[in-house]
Amino acid sequence: MLSEEHDDDDRDRDRDDRGRERGGRDGEPGDVFLRPELRGVRAAFVFLTRLPLGGHPYSAADRAWSAAHFPLVGLAIGALTALTLRLLWGVGPLAAALLTIGVQLLITGAFHEDGLADSADALGGGTTRARTLEILKDSRVGSYGAAALVISIAGRAALLATIAMRGRAGALWALPLVACAARTFPIWLMRLLPYATPPEVARNKDVTGTGPTQAWVATAWLLLALLVIVPLAPAPITAGRAFAMLAVLAALTVLAGARFRARVGGVTGDFLGATEQLCELGALVVLAWHG
Repeated sequence: MLSEEHDDDDRDRDRDDRGRERGGRDGEPGDVFLRPELRGVRAAFVFLTRLPLGGHPYSAADRAWSAAHFPLVGLAIGALTALTLRLLWGVGPLAAALLTIGVQLLITGAFHEDGLADSADALGGGTTRARTLEILKDSRVGSYGAAALVISIAGRAALLATIAMRGRAGALWALPLVACAARTFPIWLMRLLPYATPPEVARNKDVTGTGPTQAWVATAWLLLALLVIVPLAPAPITAGRAFAMLAVLAALTVLAGARFRARVGGVTGDFLGATEQLCELGALVVLAWHG
């Protein structure tokens, strides 16, 4: 969910510095006087997407609260990609699904995919804790990372196409639900596991310093999404499928967290991004499952 090598980190710091030079105003003069709980909503969108929402500089408290609203960002991303899928339906389910995933990559700047690739390379090629963390900081993509990206992008497109072939409306509702759920469970990894990246090189320590309140707010966003989407959406989004999806994502998160702790003693930004990708795949598998 948080990439240690994401290029936006340097640009964010530059924008923060320029914002301080202007007295903390960037677009909306009154924005800096809002409470961190509210500023965190805007910070979450700026952090997870390429949407030009400004608002810099963000304080450490704003960034810490942004994690609570990651599922809300997922809902928005899912809504935009659902619109894309609807507009592209005429080219066929598989082509429309693949192009929709491409639009999602544009919206997020491939943020989570970057974390997945780095994590796959590190866990596949690192034999010690130090070597694993070293590979995580390397921006080059190796064979493990490339393979993981192919599986993630192609897998999500194929699963989305499968859902769409069973009912276009179901696929449209699935996109915001999956995007929301996939950005909820990594928040609990941030809450329950230590941050393994050394403090002197950790770029996102403010975001990962989430407390129990932020984790529960994030969970509340997911529960609200379920309460709205499940009654309105057609098959395959049913109450039973939704419960099965949550169970699968919880299991994937626990297994991933155990792996991360065993290898480096906790989580990193890249590991959180990889968890988000695993959750997206897992959720789509549950919704696409026949039977």
